[in-house]
Amino acid sequence: MTTSQTATTAPVQAVLATDPQPRRRRRRDGTPKLRPLTPGEQVFRVFNVIILTGFALLCAIPFVHVIGSSFATPGELATSNFLLIPREFTLDAYRYILSTPTIFRAIGVSTIVTVGGTFLSLVVTSLMAYALAKPYLLGRRAINFMVVFTMLFSGGMIPTFIVVTKLGLLDSLWSLVLPVLINAFNFVIMRNFFSGIPESLEESARIDGCSELGVFLRIVLPLSVASIATIGLFYGVTYWNTYMHAVLYINDSSKWPIQVLLRQIVIVSSGVNADSTAVDVVPPAQSVKMAVIAVATLPMLLVYPFIQRFFVKGALIGSVKG
Repeated sequence: MTTSQTATTAPVQAVLATDPQPRRRRRRDGTPKLRPLTPGEQVFRVFNVIILTGFALLCAIPFVHVIGSSFATPGELATSNFLLIPREFTLDAYRYILSTPTIFRAIGVSTIVTVGGTFLSLVVTSLMAYALAKPYLLGRRAINFMVVFTMLFSGGMIPTFIVVTKLGLLDSLWSLVLPVLINAFNFVIMRNFFSGIPESLEESARIDGCSELGVFLRIVLPLSVASIATIGLFYGVTYWNTYMHAVLYINDSSKWPIQVLLRQIVIVSSGVNADSTAVDVVPPAQSVKMAVIAVATLPMLLVYPFIQRFFVKGALIGSVKG
């Protein structure tokens, strides 16, 4: 090699030998050693913790107020404007609410509607979303447009009531499920999630002899647990909080869900005219209102921790793809 060639290749070798990114220092166990935080980053972290803690308290304090007031005596509630921890605990409000089998029947109705409605909504929504996620489906754009159109415009309360009446669904639990069986927003999230699944996985399953339904059950659904759990939570909260449809379509008090019955308890306890025959007790007004909120909220609070780990992943992935 000549002197000129050596002079030319030397800088090139030096550049190639240089690590463009300095390696992180590593501990003896092989894990990377993070650099210490700068003063600015430490200040930002402190303010971040303070602000997020404040927001968390803003969300938690109303729940603490509701729970604390439900255990307080009527006299303490009358003299206190904002109560967090009562001085004297009492279970009178919960005894009044739970002293009649009517409330257990209402909880049973809400449970049936929530579990059954959520299952049916997930089945129908997932099947429809999977089909409309395929670009080769004829009429796909038109059907998607009609679904999204309902997010902006709907028939309204009176046309829906007429449809429910003509179908003979009055005083039937189906009237609480069928009118809201598919939610357009939930459908869009699930369709976009299915669109992000690689087509090669489905083609491999078809080569192995899977039918279209087999591909959906064995390939697509196991990959969509996060999205299905998130949409299931949305549907479950909607069915559990069913109120307006029950007021419109259910005249038989034995078929009232928990939300309607608790409304009647609050009205009766407030002294306002209501159907007192559906409520066997007349509890203290203020404390029972708080107990009512606690009873209506508790089931969803118990379910949410089991689905929370899927919630952010399922909602965000389904909303940014497609």
